Amino acid sequence: MKKLIVSMALMMAGLYVYPQSSPTGEQWRVRLRGVAVIPQESASIGVIGGDAKISNSFIPELDFTYFFNKHFAAELILGTTRHKVSTLGSDLSAIGAASSANVDLGKVWLLPPTLTLQYHYPLGKFNPYLGAGVNYTIFYSADEGPVVKGIKYKDKFAFAAQAGFDYDISKRLFVNVDLKKIFLSTTATVDASNLTPSGSPQLAPVLSNIEADVKIRPWLLGVGIGCKF
Repeated sequence: MKKLIVSMALMMAGLYVYPQSSPTGEQWRVRLRGVAVIPQESASIGVIGGDAKISNSFIPELDFTYFFNKHFAAELILGTTRHKVSTLGSDLSAIGAASSANVDLGKVWLLPPTLTLQYHYPLGKFNPYLGAGVNYTIFYSADEGPVVKGIKYKDKFAFAAQAGFDYDISKRLFVNVDLKKIFLSTTATVDASNLTPSGSPQLAPVLSNIEADVKIRPWLLGVGIGCKF
């Protein structure tokens, strides 16, 4: 979190360093998008093995863009998303279940504020851009589901890449299409001690601390409308 605060402070400091003019004289653009969040997940799961499955989601997203000059801008992206999580093909034979089973791990909310620096190349009404920056994802309100006792996710920083365009429909209003890739990974810790078979107490410590290194790496495809100030 400290790194994110430092990054944002540097961005704000930049407001006073670079010339403050943009393609049409405005300094700010605000967009409201509908965003499809499509994880490209994979996982390495301790003890029980298997892979991960994370559901797609569709969310509203709000972003604020500040132009330092005609070509360079910074964008802060705000939104939150909820996903269903499960394992695929896990070996549960040690607790008397199938050797290849899917485990419902409930749902979790993600708050992924993302700050990108962008290069714009305005062509009349058409304004394409590329961006890159930092994401910090906070996992909260995790619901462990009906099978295990508990689950925790580690908050993480990640690199973000971006491409998109604005198209003017009036002096102040424009439509926007935006594609992002967030290279997010996390560590999930599952407490499945409630599944310890009677007569096998030695398994309880093992099942109470099952770790999984999960690569989420979502695509975010957004379409929306914005306003210039």
